[in-house]
Amino acid sequence: MFDKLEASKKRYLELESELAKGDVIQNQELYTKLVREHSSLSEVVSKYDEYMQNRAQIEDLKLMTQDHDDEIAEMAKEELTERLAAEKKLIEELKLLLVPKDPNDDKNVVLEIRAGTGGEEAALFGGDLWRMYTRYAERAGFAVERLSSNITELGGVKELTLLISGKGAYSRLKYESGVHRVQRVPETESSGRIHTSAATVAVLPEAEDVDIEINPNDLRIDVYRSSGNGGQSVNTTDSAVRITHEPTGLVVTCQDEKSQLKNKEKAMKVLKARLYDMAKQAQEKELSQSRRSQIGSGDRSERIRTYNFPQGRVTDHRISLTLYKLEQFLDGDMDEMIDALAIAEKTEKLAEQE
Repeated sequence: MFDKLEASKKRYLELESELAKGDVIQNQELYTKLVREHSSLSEVVSKYDEYMQNRAQIEDLKLMTQDHDDEIAEMAKEELTERLAAEKKLIEELKLLLVPKDPNDDKNVVLEIRAGTGGEEAALFGGDLWRMYTRYAERAGFAVERLSSNITELGGVKELTLLISGKGAYSRLKYESGVHRVQRVPETESSGRIHTSAATVAVLPEAEDVDIEINPNDLRIDVYRSSGNGGQSVNTTDSAVRITHEPTGLVVTCQDEKSQLKNKEKAMKVLKARLYDMAKQAQEKELSQSRRSQIGSGDRSERIRTYNFPQGRVTDHRISLTLYKLEQFLDGDMDEMIDALAIAEKTEKLAEQE
């Protein structure tokens, strides 16, 4: 472990030297690449420096415990116990930081919500999830753009696709893929019975042009008149776009914009993200015969979380964590849950390495 840490620190210092050179600063592509690498190493190097400072204090305190002054020796022993406990904690933190990073972590996110079983109540829950992710993104400093949507008259979501942009967006939202279940009494329910309904969330890293190439000959692009709510002229021009990727059969539609060109651009973003996700999942399946953990696997067939309104709780079934702050959670206060999922994922990856 310490060989890796020394190598990381050496590379970090090399990068600082490189980034100060004039020719590197003028080469925007190289400069951006080195800044990204420097940033990715900063946390582990900072933690390693903290460990080394603590280790130096331990060595000093060991000498002080042999002091002829009994009072000084006793104080040194007490602080030494604290420093040794801190060292143990720092080693565990360093181990987690050395777990290989997901190469998609810094990417933007294409997030899709689809109402599942439960009719209008499921669509309304989809609307709650839409607000939850939008509020979370705002808190995290991410930008949110609606790519396509199918909204019900009551404001529920049948289908919705968002682009959430910002550094680290995928690293925070990737754990949301799966089936989300809600238990509550619908407003339309006169007898007060609790209903269970569900919505499916898919989280895809936005594909960059370097990630995936699409042959234009593989695409069938149809245009048609938009339908539903959309303001003036939505039904008077052929602005809606449907793109079919014939080799895979994937179909993406977009009609939110009045401009056919804008709808096409948004539909292409979703298509690229889905194709990239398909390629990523195929590669993961090839590398690993079985996915023992659902965390980070994007397995959308499994129920991952339950939102129970009568009890005011939200439970994540992958890590058996229950938080009794449902209202705040649905208002975007999701960090406690996401942090726990991230630690669980790193801990499992660490166990696989040992």
